[in-house]
Amino acid sequence: MVKTEKFFVIDIGNTSTTVGVAQGRRVLRTGRLSSSEGGDSKRIETLLRRLASPGSVTDAVLCSVVPLHNPCWRHVLSRYTGHEPLVVDHRLRLSVSVDYRRPERIGADRLANAVAAWNRYHGPVVAADFGTALTFDVITGDGRYVGGVIAPGLPLMTDYLCERTALLPHISLGRVNRAIGRSTREAMRIGAMVGYRGMVREIFHEVVGEMNERRVKFCATGGYAAQAVKGLEVKVDVLPNLTLEGLIGIRELNR
Repeated sequence: MVKTEKFFVIDIGNTSTTVGVAQGRRVLRTGRLSSSEGGDSKRIETLLRRLASPGSVTDAVLCSVVPLHNPCWRHVLSRYTGHEPLVVDHRLRLSVSVDYRRPERIGADRLANAVAAWNRYHGPVVAADFGTALTFDVITGDGRYVGGVIAPGLPLMTDYLCERTALLPHISLGRVNRAIGRSTREAMRIGAMVGYRGMVREIFHEVVGEMNERRVKFCATGGYAAQAVKGLEVKVDVLPNLTLEGLIGIRELNR
């Protein structure tokens, strides 16, 4: 019996880069790198070596929203795996059809999320990605990617308040247990967390209303997903590896 080969799946985001080692349709392990380090070939190779020994991984799939870092990643991955990585864009074969006015402007991570969401549910679904930006991607019941919504990410809300005011501090995000803040930091945290849930809820309901589909699923990924959807009245499947799962699906169709 021939063992299924291992390959890297890489999601280069604005804040951080996630690298996974996959085998078959499973993500075996993951590691992260600050995207500010994404142009440093030594740091990239150190992370790759920590996840898998040279020679044990024979391919890579790459999606990126930071084009400046792509040449460095492609060079390191080609040398490490012995093959040029598969770079995701709208021209590849996907398990969804792209019904979008300017498909070349769709982020590669959004395409990966759409593929993963469709492969998981095979029905109408909204996939939300809680990163530096918050994106909602919409897939219809007949498997069409039709666009979505882009909103500020949760950390941008608190960072902006600190940067644009003289007295408000920078705060860390966390659980809130009341609706009235008893300190400036608590008031800011409530405004961010409770207000953000309200925005997510409203966007989802508006999107579902326009989709005009029955039993629309809602899934979420990204570093702030679990915090942001806690307390929503709608059922949300939090899937930390959604983007990487999409890259696995794209590789299956294109290699």
